[in-house]
Amino acid sequence: MITVYGIPSCDTVKKACAWLATQGLVHAFYDFKKLGVPASQLPAWAKAVGWDKLLNRQGTTWRQLDTALQATAGTPEVAQKLALANPSIIKRPVVQWPNGAVTVGFDALQWSEIVAKGAF
Repeated sequence: MITVYGIPSCDTVKKACAWLATQGLVHAFYDFKKLGVPASQLPAWAKAVGWDKLLNRQGTTWRQLDTALQATAGTPEVAQKLALANPSIIKRPVVQWPNGAVTVGFDALQWSEIVAKGAF
């Protein structure tokens, strides 16, 4: 099963879910706003893509953080605490593919390649 993690009001998440549906790919949606960030998954996501890619440093939530706190986000411990406390700081969507691969953000070309390779 493909699992899409994100926030339902996010335009990128909407596009990603629509793309999956258009491809006929069944997926589950995990809502960060209602359910919180799955703490058990966060380390695996960071290992797969890195904190630099996982944290959305362009978004409103990031910009509202104290600059001293932003400066400490380079350490895995602080980055994880920030992500757990502020789900909107995670770039969306995070997708867990059935083969264990993790992608962040929506890239139709990348996802088409994953599907073409049968890596789902």
